[in-house]
Order: sequence, then C-alpha cells, then structure tokens
Amino acid sequence: MKFTELDLQPQLLSGLEAMGYEEMTPIQEKAIPHVLAGRDILGLAETGSGKTAACGVPLVQLSDPDLNAIQALILVPTRELALQYVQELDDIAKQTKIVPFAVFGGFDMSIQKAKLRHRVNILVATPGRLIDFLWNTDLDLTNVRAVVLDEADEMLKMGFIEDIDFILSCLVHEHRTLLFSATMPGEIDRLTKTYLQDPVRVELNKDQIAPQSLAHHFLHTGRNRLQVLKEYMEEEEIRQALLFCNSRDKAADLYKELQRGVKSVECIHGGLDQDRRTSLFNRFRGEKIKFMVATDVASRGLDFSRVTHVINYDFPFNSEIYTHRTGRAGRMGRRGIALTLVGDRDLGQLGTILKDNRIDPVWLGPEPDLSGGGRSRGGERGRGGRGGGGGGGGRNGRPRKGGSSGGGGGEAAGATNGSGSGRGRRRRGRRGRGGGGNGGGEKAPAAPGSG
Repeated sequence: MKFTELDLQPQLLSGLEAMGYEEMTPIQEKAIPHVLAGRDILGLAETGSGKTAACGVPLVQLSDPDLNAIQALILVPTRELALQYVQELDDIAKQTKIVPFAVFGGFDMSIQKAKLRHRVNILVATPGRLIDFLWNTDLDLTNVRAVVLDEADEMLKMGFIEDIDFILSCLVHEHRTLLFSATMPGEIDRLTKTYLQDPVRVELNKDQIAPQSLAHHFLHTGRNRLQVLKEYMEEEEIRQALLFCNSRDKAADLYKELQRGVKSVECIHGGLDQDRRTSLFNRFRGEKIKFMVATDVASRGLDFSRVTHVINYDFPFNSEIYTHRTGRAGRMGRRGIALTLVGDRDLGQLGTILKDNRIDPVWLGPEPDLSGGGRSRGGERGRGGRGGGGGGGGRNGRPRKGGSSGGGGGEAAGATNGSGSGRGRRRRGRRGRGGGGNGGGEKAPAAPGSG
C-alpha cells in the first residue's frame, strides 16, 4: 500500500516523497489507518520495522498547526532514541507547520524550557526529564490528544515503569494511547490493560522475532577470539558494522586492539558525555566511521540504515539482547548479517537464543554440538586456534545451516549491561531534587560491568 492511498494533507505527502517514502511497511500499513481513526494501538513488531513513521505520519496529520500547544507526547527510553525520533518527525513534518521537539537529560534544561515556551506541537521525551519539567515548570499537557510509549519493554528493563505510571496518571483528559514493544513481559501487559482502551493489536512478530531480512551467522571460536574477528573483518565485504561488547571496559579493550590495525574504528558507551556520544552517532550515521565498538547503549531502537553487519564479539546475555543488538542490521527489509562469536561456555545459552528467536543458524565452519558436549561435530578445529574445546569454527569450510536448538551446560545469562547514565529511580509523586538540573532522564539498568 502506498502513502498516496491515504487521505493525507498534500504538504505531508510532499515531505514523505522527499524522504523517499512511497510504499508503507507492514506495520505502517496496519497501524496508520487505525491511528487516523482515533483508536488505541498495541504494536508488537520486530525492530527496524518502521514504527517511528507508523506513529509520526498520523500524528503530524492530526495535529492542528493553528494551536500553539503540545498535542502529542512520545516517551522513549534513551536520549539517543529521542534524538533519532525527533529527527525523523522533523523530516516528516518539514513542509507542514507542525513543530516537533525533544527533551532529555544531559542537556541544559533552561534552553529546552525556552523552546517549549516558544512553540512545540509534538514532544518527544525521556521519562525522567519529562518529570523534571512536570515538577519544576508550568509545562502544559492539557492539549495532548495522543501518547506514544515506544520501546516499552526497554523502559521496563531500565526501571522506568513507575515514572510511566506517574506521567500517564497526570493525563486525566481523554486521549489515545499507542504502545509499541518488541516483547510482551507481564508488566507491559499490565500497562496495556490499565491505559489502553479497546486497542487494535498489530502483531507482526507472533511467528517470527528475528528480522527476516537478516542472516544469522555463528562462528565457534577457541581462545583466539580477537584474531578470529580480525580475519573476519579483513575477508568479509563490510560497508558498516557495529561490534557489541558486554561492558564499557571490554569495549575499550577491544577498541584499543582494533586501533592497531583497523582503519576507521571508534567506540561508544554510556560512560561518554552526551556531546561525545551525539557526535559519534552523527558521524556513524553519516558513514564517516566504518566500525563502531559499542555496548548496549546503541542496541535499542536506533536506526543506522547503512549498517550491513552486527558482530557480537561478546556473547549476549539473553535472547532479548540478541534480538535488539542484531536488529541494527537488516532494517526496513534491507539485507544484513549478524555474526555471533560463540565460545564453549556460551553453547547452552545459544540453544535458548536460537529457540526463542526461531533462528535457523548458518555456521561458518564446524557446527558445535549444542546438546551439551561442547565440541564441534566431527572434532574439527577451525580458526579458533589451540584449545577452546576443539571447534574454532574457521570460515574456510562451507557455511552450513543448523537446525538444532537444544540446551546444555553453559553459563547462565546475566542481567543486561547498562546503557546510559543518570540518576536512580524516583519514587512516584516525589518532587524533583531542586530544579531538575542536567542529571538526565536516563538511568542504567542493573548490570555486570557498566555499558
């Protein structure tokens, strides 16, 4: 279905045409007509499916340019996602009179306050910074007619659910609510039942969690994991890649190693200040950086459209993290490759990830025994070098698909590594700590390490 088949204002259609938006993605086709009709939406969709435009297009269409007030509120878990969201809204609304704006921690609150007083029609916000404004300014949300909760499961993981409850309790007037989540844990189900009225359920990942445009490659390594990675990067045709580590210390170590022989590599994690992180994101999106070493601060919701490869240098702690990391490639139907380096101790957890995400793996080299034995089938040794349980997974062999998804001994999944910086959880209804400051609206989830 084309955007031109919708009854959209000409200025909005012109903006979409300038963005190269012609055909709608499945979630846009299913969600936009219902949003335009005033329905609440529960959207369960794979990452990279076009959710931002699925919300942004109807919100711009329904906003009144003659009303100088906030008419739509969009809550997102991180400042990077807030920036990305408002940039796309700005492109969508460029030829209209609708003004989007984002508020988030780590930026001067007085500047944000001045902009809000001037003119904002669609507000994108992180929960903590929005509460700063609710307690310490005269921010007016009485004209809000639509609320969007994006990446709701990530906000749950980061401890924002009490903040979400508080914010939604402030909106006592009639409005529609749109909730988007990649997964549906119990607390998100509670939010849905509490705040959504007879929602239309748009579920694109019922039978698939992993993006179908993404090829899932696995490489069973021995102890020389770094050398295996370097060889892969040299041999593979990579336009742009994200390399994930489980903590900022591990990311810094990998970055230092790669700097010695790899051109165009940078590192990003939650310990960097906001200006530095924003600069790195912008340079990466502009293809001025080819390889980005990252912690999970970069793994949720961010749209790097030119990323062709995601490499899990450190094995992800659980299925959710795997899904959201690898979702940075293969976005909006484009082809992509996710490579995961697998050690012997990861084999048990790998079986769970393959099963949970319904992945048909492609093994680059010998396929390990996922039933608990820990050795590659046939006892082959690949590029992993000596040790490592016999199955380094060299890439000289023909890639083989493996359907096995058992579970065996292996190390248990840990908690998600941190992805931001800022303050700890606020109690619902508690007044801001003196002026709201620059502390931010983002906080890191409980973590091993400090990504």
